[in-house]
Amino acid sequence: MAVACVLPFFLSNYHVFQASMVLSTAIALVGLNILTGYSGQISLGHGAFLAIGAYTTAILMDKFDVPYWATIPVAGLVCLVAGFLFGLPALKLEGHYLALATFALAVALPQLLKFRYLEPWTGGVQGIVIMKPDPPISSFMGLTLNSDRWLYFVALLVAALMYLVAWNLLRGRIGRALIAIRDQPTAAALMGIDTSLYKSLAFGVSALFTGVAGSLSAILVAFVAPDSFTVFLSITLMVGMVVGGLTSLPGALYGAAFVQFIPNLADQISKAAPWAIYGALLIVLMIVLPGGIAGGLNLLWSKVTNRTGALQ
Repeated sequence: MAVACVLPFFLSNYHVFQASMVLSTAIALVGLNILTGYSGQISLGHGAFLAIGAYTTAILMDKFDVPYWATIPVAGLVCLVAGFLFGLPALKLEGHYLALATFALAVALPQLLKFRYLEPWTGGVQGIVIMKPDPPISSFMGLTLNSDRWLYFVALLVAALMYLVAWNLLRGRIGRALIAIRDQPTAAALMGIDTSLYKSLAFGVSALFTGVAGSLSAILVAFVAPDSFTVFLSITLMVGMVVGGLTSLPGALYGAAFVQFIPNLADQISKAAPWAIYGALLIVLMIVLPGGIAGGLNLLWSKVTNRTGALQ
């Protein structure tokens, strides 16, 4: 946290913006991990909840002049309700059938945002431009605070709070119930766990996290448009979760950094075929680290501690 707090004062505004987007994406990956990693429900449609959170913030700021900080919890609550309601009919679907249903949600929502009857609210194809908020103070302890640095600290605070919420949720009764449903659903039901309720709750909580991430991304970018939330975004979130590490909350940060920086790195390596480089890196990473980056780091740490214990 100490490094994270001083980091923006040593980076350019663009790199500060990138770091803020990493924090925002990490929140969404934590939410997706709750759903897929801990409860075992596969979703290819979380880009839709990201869009709902982003548009909630954009509409509140643009149409009703709501302060940017007040739109973040509202976006989360809207997505909580939307995710819980979507989770109810999805209870009858499992595995690849559920994945296809969520995929359909990701495909349909961008088109709905362009629907002519919703254009007065969503801006249609043109989207909505919002004002990037100014920092309440221009300097702190002699250090200059511009909009990008201020929003970075806002994203850092929200990410830290959401991480603590997820950590506390998953280490308690709810987390144990979700893991039981994922590993042995029949046994979990026989032991008195309301599997339907917990599956819907997992969808709702996961959507809440993703909605908060969408709200933050809208504030950071200061613009939302339907074409920013294509189905490719949902697949990117899935890639980030797997690369970071399933059932690993710190892995969300590693996965977010991967999906934020690796495409740019691939583009620098090859302008002609950047996605080929990206795909090759993904294949190598999955072969070398099948448990994701977090799993690889945990394995390395266990080997170091075992060797240290043996030497002692």
